[in-house]
Formats: sequence, structure tokens, C-alpha cells
Amino acid sequence: MQDDDQICQHLAAITDIKQPKEYLCEECVKTHSSWMHLRTCQTCGVTLCCDSSPNTHMTKHFEATGHPVVISAEPGERWLWCYMDKAVVGY
Repeated sequence: MQDDDQICQHLAAITDIKQPKEYLCEECVKTHSSWMHLRTCQTCGVTLCCDSSPNTHMTKHFEATGHPVVISAEPGERWLWCYMDKAVVGY
């Protein structure tokens, strides 16, 4: 991980990574939609689809809640993204 001085306050505040409970977009399942990749909110733990997916549920979640940081829920990917500061960092 980068030095805390070089990353935004939202990313620096993450001390425990919330992993996805299941590998699915909770909102896409309700509407029988498909997704490309998944992200897990580090504030509330919800797992939703990314911006490459037709419904962009995680961005909509950020816009509705203000929850700034997500992780990639994709197997083998280990990074966090801050919507507010448009910053990424590995973990």
C-alpha cells in the first residue's frame, strides 16, 4: 500500500477490508439483469456492479449514500477506489 501521505483521507481511513458475502450484484439479481464486474462498499458492505455493467449500481449507490470507498470484488484483484477523490490504491 502507498504511504498514507500520498492517498486520500477516505482510503487512508480504511483499516479492515469488507469482503463480498456473495459473488453477485444484489440489485441486478432483483431485476434479472447481468453485470460485468463487482465492487463491495467499504462503508456498508453491499456488493454491486461496476461502471462497465449496464446498470452501474455501485456508482448509483455512491451517489445516493455518499459512501466513498469500494474494493474490487473480483477474485485476485486487491485494490480500493475512492469515488470522491477519484483515487485508487492496492492492498
